[in-house]
Amino acid sequence: MRDPNNPCLFCNIKESGNIYENDLAYASYDSYPVSENHCLIIPRRHIKDYFDLSNEELVACNDIIKVMKNKILNKDQKVKGFNIGINIGKVSGQSIFHCHIHLIPRRDGDVENPQGGVRSVIPMKQHYKRKI
Repeated sequence: MRDPNNPCLFCNIKESGNIYENDLAYASYDSYPVSENHCLIIPRRHIKDYFDLSNEELVACNDIIKVMKNKILNKDQKVKGFNIGINIGKVSGQSIFHCHIHLIPRRDGDVENPQGGVRSVIPMKQHYKRKI
């Protein structure tokens, strides 16, 4: 099995795939999608994580997130929401150490109870009761 960090998979746009791009970033479909049309927004510059992005790269990535959201909605009217996520560091689940942002389309019924959303990265913290 090939190590996606050596050489960096995301530094090779042809290998990782390119479905949309601008000068500072590009989008690719996730190789192990959580849901159909799950995509990644990847800065062109090889940097470890989100906190290393320049302001210009943040804007470029955000622009692609918005474009991809609209492309996904136009392609699949069953999509009713999105999760946007970034893993930073090995303990958070980052496995390719080149910054990338997950844009995950969500559909009614894709999980039994979506309450908590991204909180489910720690399963015991996903479902909670509001304090009044």
